[in-house]
Amino acid sequence: MSDRTINQQPHAPHQAGPGEERSTEQVPHTPHTHAHGSEPDDFAVQIADSVESFVLSVTEVAKGDEPGSAVSLLLLEVSQLLLAGGRLGAIEDVVPEDRFEPDAGPEPDGEQLRERLAELLAPIDVYHEVFDPYGPPEKPNAFRISDDLAGVVSELQHGLTHYREGRVSEALWWWQFSYLSNWGTTCSAVLRALQSLIAHVRLDSPMGAAPDGADTDNDGLTDEQLEQQAGDLMAAELGLGR
Repeated sequence: MSDRTINQQPHAPHQAGPGEERSTEQVPHTPHTHAHGSEPDDFAVQIADSVESFVLSVTEVAKGDEPGSAVSLLLLEVSQLLLAGGRLGAIEDVVPEDRFEPDAGPEPDGEQLRERLAELLAPIDVYHEVFDPYGPPEKPNAFRISDDLAGVVSELQHGLTHYREGRVSEALWWWQFSYLSNWGTTCSAVLRALQSLIAHVRLDSPMGAAPDGADTDNDGLTDEQLEQQAGDLMAAELGLGR
């Protein structure tokens, strides 16, 4: 997973990670709470449905059964997940029932998913991103769509484990915290990369070469060959001739 962790979050009282003690300080909003074992409200159900849909859809895309629609489907899924994330970011702080996060069991191994996505997206997997638009000017860093999506799926599954075991407030707390601290930024970057790919093809705009020193893992292909592969892949997917 690409390292995009934000060191300081707006909701500081709830920054503890899995299994760590969480602050019981008062927050300036009416807390969003659920008692353990209580029926989830409409908001919780909608967020959980969005999360589960994303996890299932990305897993299906990674199987490679329909490579011609992979980028378009991922664009839709990431966009829809960001809508759910925006809702999590807009509500008041979620206050979990327990002071410590209950054990959710072993973390899922996302390596197989990452490898399948990397193989499927090989010509267009690497993209470049400036992390903090409000920070000092910095050189763009190289990231991989496959790494990012596999990492997001892993984070979302952690919350799904809580949700499926009836710990609704715990699931919502985790999804809200991880959206603000990591996967919101990651998905925003991936969305820009996917949208840019489609725009390059639709607008017949050449794709730029990778910056010097970027880790593209291209198996000896030149920048021009990588550009041609990416353009051909997108053109085939969108049914356009080149």
